[in-house]
Amino acid sequence: MKRTTGLFVAVLSLAITMALAPRLWAQDDVIARTPGGQPDLAGNYNAATLTPLERPPQYGNKAFFTLEEAEAVAARERGLQEKGAALSNADREAPPQGGAKVVGLEETATGGNEFGAGNVGAYNLFWMDRGTDVNVIDGRIPTSILTDPPNGRLPALTPEAGKRRMAQLAGFRPNDGTAWWVDVIGAGPYDDPESLPLRERCLVGFTGVAPTLPALYNNFKRIVQTEDHVMILLEMVHDARIVRMNSEHPGSEVRHWLGDSIGSWEGDTLVVDTTNFLPYEDFRGGGSTNRHVVERFTKLASNDLLYSFTVEDESVWTMPWSGEYLWRASEDRVYEYACHEGNYAMVNVLRGARLLESEAEDTARDSPR
Repeated sequence: MKRTTGLFVAVLSLAITMALAPRLWAQDDVIARTPGGQPDLAGNYNAATLTPLERPPQYGNKAFFTLEEAEAVAARERGLQEKGAALSNADREAPPQGGAKVVGLEETATGGNEFGAGNVGAYNLFWMDRGTDVNVIDGRIPTSILTDPPNGRLPALTPEAGKRRMAQLAGFRPNDGTAWWVDVIGAGPYDDPESLPLRERCLVGFTGVAPTLPALYNNFKRIVQTEDHVMILLEMVHDARIVRMNSEHPGSEVRHWLGDSIGSWEGDTLVVDTTNFLPYEDFRGGGSTNRHVVERFTKLASNDLLYSFTVEDESVWTMPWSGEYLWRASEDRVYEYACHEGNYAMVNVLRGARLLESEAEDTARDSPR
């Protein structure tokens, strides 16, 4: 993770210089092809990037960084990574009741952390890997992955989706070490395994499926390609998408956790169209059966992939939104993400909830009436 400022500037400058040369997109003489003549997308890719999904509000419609601005972003992130990855003090005090504070984030003026207790893991940033570089695409440094809307931020939710979102958030509260839900009428947040979020149950990944977006860790992708199918494996929660080439979507009565994906070639770009989602996944503030995603995979001469996407769902967002970022070719292996196997954490969540409920009952029984 450690790099000097000079080295980063040199690397970033080289990347920009190369990108400003004649565009190194898919060309017959520079990219590998399958026996059928299509670009060979097969391989492993690292999609980690410091470029944020949404543009920080202070940049407004500023779509691209200067080299100096990009270096400042990387230097700030590098400082946070080095601080968060520092060795823990073996003589430190026990964490506060309810769990430790979130580590690796900037401290407040009082010396504390912006987030309170409740963190049960991640004692430092050893397991985190957001990357060390920003994206450089066609000689420019985007300020966000999102390219549309023009402000680089997710569009507003529809009024109906906003109400659903508020209802969902009403069921979440900070961990204060009490069974606060015992006084809530109706189903509780820890009643049974099915009441827990889909990601905690290892049913869907934390990065989304279509589109798939960078996260704090597990940003590797793997593509296996044949003439009739393309398999896209996401490291996070081992989601494996099977794209049927030159096919059609089934009827709306057929729905999948990962949606239904069909592919076709537009020149040297693989276009993947995905529909038929289940309604349960909470994706970026909303989930419905109406989501329609179009992804584009373009092989570059560097062997990297330019990954572009557009998301439409009139029942969730007030307008479509689009973005793009790089999947960098890698020789590293993509290891198995064994999410559900031995998932004792979920069992302990439910066991802990039963314990807190028992304590709440004892307190209520012993309280003077």
